[in-house]
Amino acid sequence: MQLLYISVFGGLGCLSRYLVSGWVYALAGRALPWGTLAVNVLGSFLLGFLMESGLRTSFLPADIRVGLTTGFMGGFTTFSTFSYETVRLLEEGSYLQAGANMVLNLVVCVVCALLGIWVARQL
Repeated sequence: MQLLYISVFGGLGCLSRYLVSGWVYALAGRALPWGTLAVNVLGSFLLGFLMESGLRTSFLPADIRVGLTTGFMGGFTTFSTFSYETVRLLEEGSYLQAGANMVLNLVVCVVCALLGIWVARQL
């Protein structure tokens, strides 16, 4: 049953990533990979929250939790796209943008994961 949940939630995560990143690019432009950053930041917060909530309570059955964390969050966030976009910026000679992209993705995503954990602990 877990594989079914992972597959279904994974597809929903991919679709959500496509919609959210497209919306962010439409608002913010493409000077930096803002859409990828947005899904990674939001995904880091949500994964921190879901994992911490799952450790402290059993508000969701285990199969659903795995579907949400491995499936949805795995489909929603994208380390590979972040890596590719950073390489493209480097190849274009956009070193400042590439550095900013790396720092923003790594630092902000870790902070948001911590924030998600903290919020879950407050509930």
